[in-house]
Amino acid sequence: MEMYVVIGLIFIAISAVQCGDIEEEKYGVIYATDCEVCKLVTREVSERLQSTDSSDVIETGYSIDGKKKKTKYNKSELRLVETLEEVCNGMLDYRIHKERKDSTRFAKKMSQTFKQTLHNLVNKGVKVDLGMPYELWDEPSAEISHLKTQCERFIEDHEDRISDWYFGKQRNTLRESVCKKVLRDKKCLDEPNGEDIEVEPEAASETQVKKSRKGDMGKADKSEL
Repeated sequence: MEMYVVIGLIFIAISAVQCGDIEEEKYGVIYATDCEVCKLVTREVSERLQSTDSSDVIETGYSIDGKKKKTKYNKSELRLVETLEEVCNGMLDYRIHKERKDSTRFAKKMSQTFKQTLHNLVNKGVKVDLGMPYELWDEPSAEISHLKTQCERFIEDHEDRISDWYFGKQRNTLRESVCKKVLRDKKCLDEPNGEDIEVEPEAASETQVKKSRKGDMGKADKSEL
C-alpha cells in the first residue's frame, strides 16, 4: 500500500512540473529566476528601510528594574519585522515587459498619473498599445502574482541572513550580503533596474500620441487616392 502512495506522489510531482512547462510554452509565462527574486526582494527591503529611516527612540519590553527598554528605532526588531511583513506585497507594484529577456523585464508599474492619462486617451479614441489587452492594464500578470509567492518563500528561507545584516554593521549592501552568498548564477545582479532603461512615462505626452495619430491618418488619406 505504501508503495502505491509513493508512486502516486511521484506521478503528481511529475505532472505538476509538466503543467508548469506547458503553461510557460503555451502562454509565454516565464517566472522569476532565483537571481531575479533575490535582486527584487533585497531591493524592496532596502528601499522600505530607507523610507522608514528615523532617529526616534522607542520603548520595548522591560528591564530588570521594571523600566521599559529604550531602543533606537533604526536598529529595532520592530522596524525589521514590519518591513518583512510588508515587503512581498510590494512585488505587486511591478509589471512585466515580455519583450525584454533579462532581469530588466521586471519594472515598477506606471504611475497613477500616467495610467490615468492613458485611460483618458483611450476614452478619446486614441489607439494606445502596451502589448496587453486594455482590460488587463491594471491587473498583475501571472509572473507578478507568482513573484509575490516567491518573495514569501525567499523571506522564509533567508530571514536569518537578512537579520544578521540588519543588526550588523552593514558594511555591504543587503544584496551583496545575501544574494552573492546564496546564488550560483549572479549575472542579473549586474543588470540595471527595469525602470532605469524605460522612458519616463511623462515623456509620452498626449501631443506625441496625437502626432502619431495624425501621421497614420495622412497615410490613410494617401492610400485612398
